[in-house]
Amino acid sequence: MNADVRRLIGVRTSWLTMALSALAIAALAAVAVPDLQKARDQQNLSALDGMIVQLKSAAETDSKSPEAQYRLALAYSYAAEVAMELHDKKRSESYAEAGIGPARKAVDWNGGNAEYHRLLGEICGQVIPASPLMGTLKYGPCAKDEIDKAIQLDSKLALAYVSRGVGNYYLPSSMGGGVELALKDFDKAIELDPNLTDAYVWKAVTLRKANRDAEARQAFQKALQLDPNRIWAKEQLAKTPAR
Repeated sequence: MNADVRRLIGVRTSWLTMALSALAIAALAAVAVPDLQKARDQQNLSALDGMIVQLKSAAETDSKSPEAQYRLALAYSYAAEVAMELHDKKRSESYAEAGIGPARKAVDWNGGNAEYHRLLGEICGQVIPASPLMGTLKYGPCAKDEIDKAIQLDSKLALAYVSRGVGNYYLPSSMGGGVELALKDFDKAIELDPNLTDAYVWKAVTLRKANRDAEARQAFQKALQLDPNRIWAKEQLAKTPAR
């Protein structure tokens, strides 16, 4: 192969790489994080499924982009969250398991990003409720270690405390979790970001579990003040006794 042919192949390869990257960027731009959050808030699984298809294509097109992998993992995480809210544990487990791969890739490509570690830990935790015993054994260490790593990298990442709090909410006090630890995590998240809806929603759920219904209602109302479209918060407020 002479030099001219090699140069021509190199140019074509370069243009192909640039074209594929452009396609991946376009796909990411078409599915922004607020779009994912809106579908999550409205419990719109069909919309999330459609966005997962687009983001999966972007992640495959630009397989070395940590942001593409992160965005796909986030879509799976939101879908797992909605499926759980709709009482479909197996479907939630399926979404979460699908999200672990891209979440790990995001961490592999950018291990210094606290949010990437937080999301991987959260997704590992989302697998557990469908099979509490086996899930805890298999995915519990991932959930704990990755969220701890996120806080180590960025002690002011409010969402990391929400993720840790959710873990403590589900983990019995005899195993190192419990309601009081969960509430401390949610309060820390609120201290860091007073406008973080998720922190108020989960604080409310935890307060209700502790039979502190009046406080729970206040927290749900605050969550809905911040995000009036959050269907799950509306449903949970309606289920919380007014006393």
